[in-house]
Amino acid sequence: MLRLFVHARFPVVGKCCDRAYHAFGSIETDRLLLRRQLAVNLIRPGTGQSSGLFWERDRKGGYNTEQRVSAKQRIVDGLKELRTEFALFQQEWKEKLESDPLVVFRPGEIDVVFGFESQPDLDRWVVTTDRDHGEGYSEATLERSPAGYGVFHGTLESRVPKDGRIKRAGYANIKSLRVRKSFKREAFYDWSQYNTLVLKVRGDGRSYLINLTAEGYYDILWNDIYHYVLYTRGGPHWQVAKIPFSKFFLASKGRVQDQQGPVPLNRITNVGFSVGSRGGHEGSFRLEFDFIGLEFDPSHQEEFAYEMYRQQKYIVAT
Repeated sequence: MLRLFVHARFPVVGKCCDRAYHAFGSIETDRLLLRRQLAVNLIRPGTGQSSGLFWERDRKGGYNTEQRVSAKQRIVDGLKELRTEFALFQQEWKEKLESDPLVVFRPGEIDVVFGFESQPDLDRWVVTTDRDHGEGYSEATLERSPAGYGVFHGTLESRVPKDGRIKRAGYANIKSLRVRKSFKREAFYDWSQYNTLVLKVRGDGRSYLINLTAEGYYDILWNDIYHYVLYTRGGPHWQVAKIPFSKFFLASKGRVQDQQGPVPLNRITNVGFSVGSRGGHEGSFRLEFDFIGLEFDPSHQEEFAYEMYRQQKYIVAT
């Protein structure tokens, strides 16, 4: 079994493993071929089920939803976006030459990162539910209210599809688009000068999960997300929630990690909000946004609110 695992994890040493297979004189050839085929299937990615044990094809986290597009269609789509990308490139250089970097961050001043005043502001977000992945029947949308605010609302259902595979259902999520420079170059939000996340919201009494994504270079880090809970009050009044970044904790694919640490504020790629129906909280939900911003609070000196256990070097997570 050890030789089988090595062959599956490191295909580049196939010749060495072939010689190891032939060393078993008492095993039939067809059985060896079957085992070799099973070993290859262990690392075949993209099925969205039990395969892809060691790496993932893309940053979708196992959902293989890419549509095949011909080379001709890619060229046509690229030419359509060329004017927009050049305008964005020109705006980047204009800001770089004209603007001065912020040096002083005065207490009480909130720098707005996400507003919800117009439709282009809402287009910066993506809404997903369990229904989108064939895993449930929840519905959600993000739209502007008559008063000009962003409203994330919908209906949560804990009923699961009768396929024998899904055990729990009932969630909805909004996530900001990946921040990019012109010509689709990847970029990051640099929030290293701030220490507090500020939200002006009007909720329904539910608890929502705030998600800060900090994608790394390697695929093992693609699903690292920092979470904290947003507790909302029901009723007609707005609330301003100020959450220090030191309160966020690290999780990967929904599992809280033993190896914790502060949020890398210079590598934030996405911001998101999730709501679930677990615990009998199904039905309608509504979360209204005025703005999402940042603030530097000099009275907050805490670097990280949780214990950071010293792990062995070969232990990544549990």
